Amino acid sequence: MAITFEQKIYTPDALAAAVERGDLPRPLVFTNGVFDILHRGHVSYLDAAAQLGASLVVAINTDASVRRLGKGDDRPLNGEDDRAALLAALSSTTAVTFFAEDTPEAIIAALKPDLIVKGGDYDMEKLPETALVRSWGGDAVAIDFEFDRSTTALVRKIRK
Repeated sequence: MAITFEQKIYTPDALAAAVERGDLPRPLVFTNGVFDILHRGHVSYLDAAAQLGASLVVAINTDASVRRLGKGDDRPLNGEDDRAALLAALSSTTAVTFFAEDTPEAIIAALKPDLIVKGGDYDMEKLPETALVRSWGGDAVAIDFEFDRSTTALVRKIRK
């Protein structure tokens, strides 16, 4: 039996083609992150993001790009395929893809979302992604944290 949620996982090129064909209803909401150990903060944030449009795309950092973020030599704890599968299994998520660069600007440019969202700890005006999405009439929003959780803090707690 096929696992149906895995149909929501796309390569960046396949997702760009699906968006261009109109397979994902608009407005298209985009977010990105590591999502290493999925927790309540993540799923609450993703649910709120999904409510801002008709489709939610989540782009996750590849394992190599996570290591460049300086989160620790052993991060990510969960590989990119496992992280993608967990995110795809969420009802709030329409599509999941990957980005290997240090920022998601290339995938944002390819998808041309109507809205990009980040967590409330980001100043959207300082992100180059904001200027990019606004260049075609989109916008950028920071979503306040409903539940203040952190994978890094969770990892520290587990290691005690």
